[in-house]
Amino acid sequence: MPLSKRWTLTRYLIEERRRYPQASGDLNALILDISLACKAIARIVAFGQLGDSLAQAPQAQGGALNAQGEVQKPLDVLSNEIFVRMNEWNGHLAGMASEEMDEPMQIPPTYTRGKYLLAFDPLDGSSNIDVNVSVGSIFSILRAPQEVQDSGRDVTEADFLQPGASQVAAGYALYGPTTMLVLSVGNGVAGFTLNPNLGEFVLTHPNIQVPADTQEFAINTSNSRFWEPPVKRYVDECLAGKTGPRGRDFNMRWIASMVAEAHRILMRGGVFLYPRDTKDPSKPGRLRLLYEANPIGFVIEQAGGRASTGRQPMLGVKPSALHQRVGLVFGSKNEVERIERYHHEPTARDAGTPLFAARSLFRD
Repeated sequence: MPLSKRWTLTRYLIEERRRYPQASGDLNALILDISLACKAIARIVAFGQLGDSLAQAPQAQGGALNAQGEVQKPLDVLSNEIFVRMNEWNGHLAGMASEEMDEPMQIPPTYTRGKYLLAFDPLDGSSNIDVNVSVGSIFSILRAPQEVQDSGRDVTEADFLQPGASQVAAGYALYGPTTMLVLSVGNGVAGFTLNPNLGEFVLTHPNIQVPADTQEFAINTSNSRFWEPPVKRYVDECLAGKTGPRGRDFNMRWIASMVAEAHRILMRGGVFLYPRDTKDPSKPGRLRLLYEANPIGFVIEQAGGRASTGRQPMLGVKPSALHQRVGLVFGSKNEVERIERYHHEPTARDAGTPLFAARSLFRD
């Protein structure tokens, strides 16, 4: 679609709905309410220390621990409250789940219940907010089980435990120099920029595609001593540059805000690694499956990239808990497939011969 058309998010969703003549329009309305929540959060983030929203919100004190044992910042709490209030009343949801809530949230009995489930991270990268680094919101939309739709019963944790391939829509908002909404409803990926004069998200990046090849990778090298051998091998080969087995130089990036990392990769390619490691054996990864890895994985794959745990496709993982953690590798398809291949090849320890020993720049 030519950029000159400059469709609004509303028109884009209407055009997408035409592909499904029997669609009720509930999904479109839900996405528009999510976008409204993102606009409200973007405004608060933009004012920073100049704003008074936090001071006026006694429920947004922060300091408590969330479901993962992490200290909540006031803006985490307020962003969660905005997502809840913008979406609890619309009649499209059977329930919600959030990084900031221990259990699924029930739709109040005064409101109509709908057929979708919403899982979200209201403010990803909030640890960077004090240093003015881009942060964002991530969301995933699932269909509620038919039993929930038919009976209208309260939702349970089990209702949300659906693989990422079951998502009907997913996306994120990026609060940076401009506010953007990046969305997939299962037919590719589109990027919308918030026009502050209109107060509308306007289509600026239709049909986003992740290049299959790249010379950029993103990983937190401070964890290198905890990496598994396939990850060490991959990073060592990238760092070896032209004189190494890859035969070309790579650049390393690390923002520590997954929304910002994902957006960079969507715009120009790259690969992001937050793999499983041995730092805390009780945790199979750092990122949350349902409301971080799955929605980002869905968007990346709809854009022609690949998302993986390193061992299997991310969207095929069957969740076992609401706040389940997982290792995540995503980005340019050929690089992610290479990393998967390394995970399935024998390691030096398996080979039993020094001929195949990894020569690591991050050797313990």
